[in-house]
Order: sequence, then C-alpha cells, then structure tokens
Amino acid sequence: MSARGESAGGRIAQMLGEALIAVAPVLTLVVLVIAWEIVCRVFAIPSFLLPRPTAIWRAAMDFGLAEWWENIYHTLSIVLAGFAISMAFSLPLAALLVGSKFLNRTVVPLLVVVQSTPIAAVAPLIVVALGSGSRSRILITVLITFFPIVVAATTGLRETPQELIELSRSLDAPVSRQYLEIRFPFALPYIFGAAKVAVTLAVIGAVLAEFVASSAGLGYLLLNSAAMFKVPLAYACLIVLIVLSLTMYGAIALVERRTAGWMR
Repeated sequence: MSARGESAGGRIAQMLGEALIAVAPVLTLVVLVIAWEIVCRVFAIPSFLLPRPTAIWRAAMDFGLAEWWENIYHTLSIVLAGFAISMAFSLPLAALLVGSKFLNRTVVPLLVVVQSTPIAAVAPLIVVALGSGSRSRILITVLITFFPIVVAATTGLRETPQELIELSRSLDAPVSRQYLEIRFPFALPYIFGAAKVAVTLAVIGAVLAEFVASSAGLGYLLLNSAAMFKVPLAYACLIVLIVLSLTMYGAIALVERRTAGWMR
C-alpha cells in the first residue's frame, strides 16, 4: 500500500474515532433506556416502584404541551432570577473581600454560617416571613447559589499574578481599573466554574422552594404527582428538570468558550 493510501486510511480511522467519541454519550443513554425497559418488563416491576420509559413517555404526552410549558416557565423564571441576583451581588462582594481584610474577617464567617444552615429547614420560615409568592422562592434559590460564586470569585481574584498588580500600582492605575482589566479577567475561569455549579444548584433551590410554597412549577408538579401516585408523570418531571439543568450548564459553558477561551 502506498504512503498516500496509508495516510488516507489513517485520516478515515481518526474521523471514525472522533465520530464514535462524539456519539458515545447518546449511545450509552440509548442502551441504558433500552435496558431499563427490558428489566421492567422481564421482572414485571410495578409502575409505582419503577415505571417503564414507555410509560413515562405516555404520561408526559398525556399531560399536554401547554401545561408543560406553563410549569417550565414558572420554574425557569425562579432559577434565572435567583441565579442573576446571586451573580450580581456575589462578584462585587468578592472584590470587596479581596480589597478589605476587615470585611474578609467579618463577612466570611457570616457567609459560612448561612451556607452551613440547612436551607430545607429555613425555607418554611422564609415563606412565613415573605409569603408564598415569588420573592420567597427567589430568596431560597439565592441562598443556595450565592456562596459558591463568592468563594470561587474571591479565590480567582486573589490568584492574579502579583507582578501585574505591582505594575498597575507603579503606573498609578486606579483600583477600579486594576480590578476590571487585571483581576477579573484572570478570575474568569474561577467565576465560570462557579457559575456552572451555581446554575445547577439554582434548579435545586427552585424545586425546593416549590416544594414548600407554590401552586405551579416543575417541583410542585413532581410533588403533587408523587402524592397522587402518578409516578410516571413524576419521573417525567424529574427528567425535564435534568434536561433543564444540563441545558443551562451547557449555555454557560458556551459563553465561557466564547469569552474566556483564551485562558485555556
């Protein structure tokens, strides 16, 4: 075989390998779903214990597209609002913690105390104080997502090369410019890493809030379906929540590649 034929064969093999790697997650998921269906049918597992994927699909289709969109909208609005508020407050707070030893010593212990408090135990008290409206659900979501972003952003801001900070000081650059043009660009990988974790936690927070006080949303639908022994519909809600989390995680990862890809 000629060298040209060998190189062409190598390229084809490489392309096939890359294609296999790309479709491997989908193939794995398909195999798991098929195995799930077979096990439920062979061992005659009752639907209230573990519904078959086909039963989950039928329950999802019978529920109606309009009803799905309404519940997804309620949950997604709480997730996005809580996540946006956490980002808006955590980044300036991280900058203050890096710039002030006094705030670092006084605020960080309070943040640790808040993070150490079980949100599930505090959620009913928040509902009593703020009512069962969207404010209480957003606050519960913020309490879950706020701490990881602050910690990661603070760590990233402190990891900025010290020689660059000294250079900016020697050039009499204002502190605001030092943060905007030096510290925050170097902290972007930390911030995006925390954001990807926080957005999945925001979904958990929104569902927890809907468990406590809500009349709509995927969390409310899941809890109500389980209470009414509509287990296939409850599993369908769970799958939609997983897809929602993965979609938002992927969206943040895409923004990271577009804005902070140079840090790789």
